[in-house]
This record gives sequence, C-alpha cells and structure tokens, in this order.
Amino acid sequence: MSRRAFLALTALAATGCAPAEDGEHTIRLATGLAGGPYEVLGDRFAAELRHDGVAVQVIKTAASVQNLLMLADGRADVGFSLADSADDAVRVRHQPVSALARMYMNYVHLVVRHDSAIFEPKDLARRVVSIGAEGSGTAVTAARVLSAAGLPSTGTLRLGLDASILALREGDVDAFFWSGGVPTPALAATEGIRLVPLESLVPVLRRTYGPVYEPADVPAGVYAGTLPVPTVGTPSYLMCRRDLAEDAAYTVTETLFRARDRLQAPSAPGGRLDKRYAIGTGIVPLHPGAARYYRSVYG
Repeated sequence: MSRRAFLALTALAATGCAPAEDGEHTIRLATGLAGGPYEVLGDRFAAELRHDGVAVQVIKTAASVQNLLMLADGRADVGFSLADSADDAVRVRHQPVSALARMYMNYVHLVVRHDSAIFEPKDLARRVVSIGAEGSGTAVTAARVLSAAGLPSTGTLRLGLDASILALREGDVDAFFWSGGVPTPALAATEGIRLVPLESLVPVLRRTYGPVYEPADVPAGVYAGTLPVPTVGTPSYLMCRRDLAEDAAYTVTETLFRARDRLQAPSAPGGRLDKRYAIGTGIVPLHPGAARYYRSVYG
C-alpha cells in the first residue's frame, strides 16, 4: 500500500463514515442529477479518491438542497452545493455543514426558444416556467430571481434539465431556468434556443442575499449565439458535514487539488480550481481540515 493510501485510510478510520463491506470506512459523496455537471464531476472525483485508497460511495441526488440535508442529518459526508443554498443552510437553517472549497462559477441560464417573445425577466409574467428540479439549487436561485423581478414562483413547474429541455421543445413551457457551468453540454447540444439577460437583477439579489450573487457573462460562442449574455453568477462549493474528521477533510481537499486538471471542472472564467479562489466561502465556514490544507500550501 502506498504511503498516500495508508494516510488516507488512517484519516478515514475515525470519521464516522459508513463502514464498507471489506471493513474500510467509506466517504459518501452526494452529487447531482443523472447527466448533470455535479454527477459528472462527482464520478471523476470519486475515481481520484479511490486512486488515493479512499473507499467512496457515490449518491445520485437532486443536487444542492438535498445534498445539504443529507450532510446535515448524516446520510452523506461530502457533497456539492451552490453557494446561495449553502449560505441559506448556514445562515438561516443553522445546519451543521462546512465548506471544503469554492470550486467554480455557476451561471444562471434563463432559456427560451429562439423565436420567443421573452427578452427580459418581466416578460415571464403569465408564462409557463420551469424553475428546476425539486431539491435542486437551481430551484432556489430561480425562485429568488423571479422574486427580484417582482414575479411569483407559485405555479411554476419543477423539472430537471433534461425534462425542461424536452418541455421547451414540445411547447409545454415557455422558459426554464438552469444554473451550471458553461458550456452545459445538454444545452450546447440543443438547437433553437437562446438565453435571456439577467444582469439587471444582480443588485436586487445582492441587497437581499449578499455577495453570493455577482455579475457574470456567459461567454460568447459557447452556445448557438455569438455574443456574451450578462447574467447572475453564483459559485459552487464542495461541502461536508461539520463533524467530518479533520484528517479526512484534509485528505479530500488535498485530492481535489492534486487531481484538478483531470476533474475538468467547467472551463469558463472561474472554472479552474484555484487555492486562493477556493477559500472564499463567505459566511459558510471552512472545515478545519480544509483550512489546514490551505495553510500547508501557503504557510
């Protein structure tokens, strides 16, 4: 067994993680919807952890909100979340969760058909809109965007990305929200769509919820259009339960950065994992094990 693997297993021995059938302790990693960026990134990350000798159980979920609930009640050890959902979990819900890293920027996509008469948020009034899957961070962000635009989120549909794309194509919805890195492959492969600018709502969101929201441009050419689309940005965090053992949190964070090039996080601005970027988790506290890793890097 390599020294790295030995240290990883030693770190996990005191975590309280789920015991594996072979007697090892298993990190339970909560990811996201099938085909979504958290699922893809999670599968790659799990492979890297296993390479370091860490047993991993990948749990497919609805993403941010469900992941945070599972961390809080002990059903998961590590998971992905949008920053606004994580901020709400700590500041409002007082859930026992911590951050390991700020990972990359998510872009709020308001997607319509190319020939749609929707050109700004207020045009969504009296339209059929999907705000994202139940339990997803997209649904949290979309409801806040609608509120900032003076529109209700009542009566909206709760569909995941694939179902939203199909519903838009079939004319069952007029628009849908998605929050993810760019390009999101499923959207890049979809013809006849465009994005509605949302940058006018950033100041309203920041006044209400703080700096978890920031201006962000979907870069030119990543989808069918050629011009950048100014929108709302919010980061993705790698989260963990607060009582995860310090050595385990250190090992997970170390693996995250050792493998960052192979993980292939979204490559738009803010996409590449960077240690100085990673510690900026706002009101969400860094886990002591992650903080120890960053101190080891910077001294």
